[in-house]
Amino acid sequence: MTIGVWVLGDQLWAEQAALQSCFDQQKSTPVIFIESLDHVQERPYHLQKLVLVWSAMRHFAEALRQAGWLVAYEQADDFLTPLKAWIEAHQITELRVMMPNDRPFARLIQSLPLPCTVTLVSNNHFIWSEADFREWAGDRKRLVMEDFYREGRRRCNILMAGKQPFGGRWNFDQDNRKPPKGKLTLPEALWFAPDAITQDVIAWVKQDDRFKASQQYWQSEPFQWAVTRDQALQVLHFFLTMRLSDFGPYQDAMVTGEITMWHAMLSPYLNLGLLHPLEVVEAAEQAYLDHQDTWSLSSVEGFIRQVLGWREYMHGVYNFMSDDYPDRNWFNHTQPLPNFYWTGETSMNCLHQILTQVKETGYAHHIQRLMVLNNFALIAGISPQAIENWFHAAFVDAYDWVMQTNVIGMGQFADGGVLASKPYAASANYINKMSDYCGKCTYNPKARTGEKACPFNFFYWDFLDRHRAKLTSQGRMSFILQNLGKIAPEELQAIREEAIAWHNNNVQDDRQAQAGMNIDKKQTLK
Repeated sequence: MTIGVWVLGDQLWAEQAALQSCFDQQKSTPVIFIESLDHVQERPYHLQKLVLVWSAMRHFAEALRQAGWLVAYEQADDFLTPLKAWIEAHQITELRVMMPNDRPFARLIQSLPLPCTVTLVSNNHFIWSEADFREWAGDRKRLVMEDFYREGRRRCNILMAGKQPFGGRWNFDQDNRKPPKGKLTLPEALWFAPDAITQDVIAWVKQDDRFKASQQYWQSEPFQWAVTRDQALQVLHFFLTMRLSDFGPYQDAMVTGEITMWHAMLSPYLNLGLLHPLEVVEAAEQAYLDHQDTWSLSSVEGFIRQVLGWREYMHGVYNFMSDDYPDRNWFNHTQPLPNFYWTGETSMNCLHQILTQVKETGYAHHIQRLMVLNNFALIAGISPQAIENWFHAAFVDAYDWVMQTNVIGMGQFADGGVLASKPYAASANYINKMSDYCGKCTYNPKARTGEKACPFNFFYWDFLDRHRAKLTSQGRMSFILQNLGKIAPEELQAIREEAIAWHNNNVQDDRQAQAGMNIDKKQTLK
């Protein structure tokens, strides 16, 4: 009997479950990595996403070789052809794969006609297992993230004094919403120069005609992401020593030209498997314990809540939901995605700044994603599936399990409130408060109608008016709907006309629309 292990592109950790199940026989266990060229053309993925995944895979494969594993690294049009040849060459009777994070890919594996037994080993890349989450969810009427987060703190004994949270509070979110007023002294970022392996991948994706769609929209250079576990650990250490102490207050702030602010920049490495979330959480807690006389608890708690709370919660909900979750559309939004999401060419300065940043780096921090990119799509009535597809293509840390919940659920409220207690919809007032974008914009952030009216304003009030009946059932919307009731019918009609005119004047070019939307939204990059 010969066991072989297939390592997927987001499972790049020596202690991942499938490898660990064969650890005692590593010198005689065949291991395979596969770059499928057909698979990565199902979306116009960001070139830096392609480079990041493939370079990290190649580096990890070499690390396993150095550790004594029998590693094969294949590039092919599909997964099946190299898998079958490798299985036959090594006379493999059982193929072990750690359970994929993404459900569509798990189904793909199970559908492959392979000449051996396929064993999906339980995934150990998360703090909560799928079974643990299901047990916690049980028969709860609502899956409240705050409840989940507190249970995670208790289970892992993180920032706990016995049975009580440090500081007597579970959540310091109210302390972490400062606008970027005055001159801020921002920390440096830690980036890496591409080595020979990475440079080879960059040259390939820049020139190969199979990536024409991606080459239209995204830049491959400068590429500065970490591609090994050692580099990812350096980013973690850099964050803990240079950024974590001041992470909290301005974590929701947006500043022109400042890509990273105080953010950790760890999500790509967590999602690839180069870092484990528990080691990140425990390291952040230890950093606080070492400096608790001078560090603010609100900064450390805020960061830990993102990893131990939100990230684990997103993954748990993703696996808990039924197969129809990606297709949900509670508001019945059907507008096509505006072309400027792909090009960055828009006179709305906030969108232009962020989309240009995404084009150059494949990255935007969580408030840029939620309160600008997602927010605009929500209030403008864009199809949830269209905006989710764009997010999936555009970001270096994007995977099916990440984007279904964060975009369909939180960003678009398309699940009707499974994840969020209210839609994350906002007018230009929020963006004007939490950023410096509006100061150099063509539009007036205070105007709801007229030539200089900011589209965020007329779309916001039109969104509330169009969905007034549905939103009435959302308890946290009552105060906002009271403000809607104060707007005169004539102005609401003018707002509605502004929204209609905007859509009529922003008809998409069919060719670019097809490149962005006519693809299988349920597939993901491996």
